[in-house]
Amino acid sequence: MKTSDTTDDLRQKLTHELARKRALLIDRHPNARNSLRIMLTALGVTDVHHAGRSVEVLRQVKAHHFDMILADYQLEDGRDSQQLLEELRQNHLVALSTVFIIITSERAYHNVVSIAELAPDDYLIKPFTADELHGRLIRALYKKHFFAQLYEQLDNGAFTEALSTCERLLGQESAFLFDALRLKGGILNALGRYAEATRVYQKVLEQRVVPWARMGLAMALRGQHQLAEAEDVGQSIVTEFPEFTAAYDFLAEVQQDLGKPVEAQEVLQRAAAISPNNSTRQRLVGDVAARNNDLATAEKAYGNVLRRRRGSSLKNLDDYSNLTRVMLDRGHAESARQVTDELRREWRGNRQGELAALIMDSLCAAKEGDAVKARHAVEKAILLHEALKAEGATTRVSQKMTVDLAQACLATGNEATAQEIVRQVAAENHEDRAMIAQVQRIYSKAGKAEKGQELLAQVGREIVELNNRGVLAARSGDLQGSVQLLVEAAERVPNLQFLVNATKAIFTLLELKGWDATLAKRGLRYLALAQTKDMRNPKVISARETYQRVARKYGVPIVPLGPSRSPESGPG
Repeated sequence: MKTSDTTDDLRQKLTHELARKRALLIDRHPNARNSLRIMLTALGVTDVHHAGRSVEVLRQVKAHHFDMILADYQLEDGRDSQQLLEELRQNHLVALSTVFIIITSERAYHNVVSIAELAPDDYLIKPFTADELHGRLIRALYKKHFFAQLYEQLDNGAFTEALSTCERLLGQESAFLFDALRLKGGILNALGRYAEATRVYQKVLEQRVVPWARMGLAMALRGQHQLAEAEDVGQSIVTEFPEFTAAYDFLAEVQQDLGKPVEAQEVLQRAAAISPNNSTRQRLVGDVAARNNDLATAEKAYGNVLRRRRGSSLKNLDDYSNLTRVMLDRGHAESARQVTDELRREWRGNRQGELAALIMDSLCAAKEGDAVKARHAVEKAILLHEALKAEGATTRVSQKMTVDLAQACLATGNEATAQEIVRQVAAENHEDRAMIAQVQRIYSKAGKAEKGQELLAQVGREIVELNNRGVLAARSGDLQGSVQLLVEAAERVPNLQFLVNATKAIFTLLELKGWDATLAKRGLRYLALAQTKDMRNPKVISARETYQRVARKYGVPIVPLGPSRSPESGPG
């Protein structure tokens, strides 16, 4: 399609192209799916797939690229397609070029729109005609065509290029001005260019008051360490747009940054009451409540998560461990044992599941006063953990579970092993507030709070020393020496900071000295590991930009490292 095409010509061409599009229809009721398939067939869309449950949706999107997804709002087991869209976007299972339309009843429409955390491309209100469906599809495809290059760049994590494309699009006459401004602000925030993002959002807010612009502004303020101001903006969003639930999550994060954990818990509980089926938020409630020692609330929240995820592809070992841990803290050893038994049944044949069950067995036995059984279980857990480590499989073992193993070691008198485990966890997660708090709690429970603090302080000093050696070498001009030191640090402690620094040092050296495939491969490995920890972190995005710039310089094909979460799919 040429850019000289008129709007009408383009819409006509998009209509003809419907025959080449692949669609996914999501509805619990086979008859409804069949009716929608007949409508699409009449429009020329013949490559149509079906899904009645979320697990089928996940299987389909992992196997195929879909040009359009039409989902009934109400899914199985109380879930809705808004949550499904959130999951698909956050896990990068659908491209930004995919049209996602939610189908809902008129009665539910206003509620659906008001709580939308991730905006779908459109809504269809039942009942609707084939002509209405055709009009909505063409309109959505037209917008996708307008942003096609930008969406592709964002899916590939090329944020600097995407920003240039966004600027070009903003210079064109179109009906998508605010969409482009929203994307530009999100890209600037992702790149850590917070002052520029602030100006973009302020420009939008001068013309119209929309929650996503307030949200973007709050994120930019937080990025500039203006936490009190970010909290004020977050509070204004939840006050004026009480069903914009993503703002509650953000506000809770800022309040935790400000040392207000009780306020953060209250905010999260308000959001959970508005959107009770959001398991991710329920887990956040449990985490914050546990840190606040509000064990009854934590148990209820974790129990909700486990019930929601039970038997689904979304189940997570930590959901069982979280609930078991809180039950034990409340003295409910028998109930904790029942959850552990369920864990073992549900995860039979999975070695990470067996490790989690052994750790919980040990903690349950210790709580029940059976020292021999507790020691026997933890010894088996240590052996399995070592075996997984030897196989390189410990990357799939959650850090929470690893801290639970350290707690079981402390409870059975194996302080040396606990210290070894904790040193590694603390080093790899030294900026993770929740993980450090969990480490502090296990030492407090063992009556060794002071030892725990000393250990964490020592690890912190070692981290600073390791990092400074490499950074100082780079500043002195010794790039080769800097790479060597930072690679040693990343190998010894693969935390996000070291992985990013090693990646940037490697590709900076390659930029100056020439491409080296072996060294580049190492840099790509570090970058991939950093992305698994926090793909949206501006430092990770900056490292990826460095790699892409150097690869382009030498004409080396850019390796897809998994798409970054698009600013458009962020919390607003």
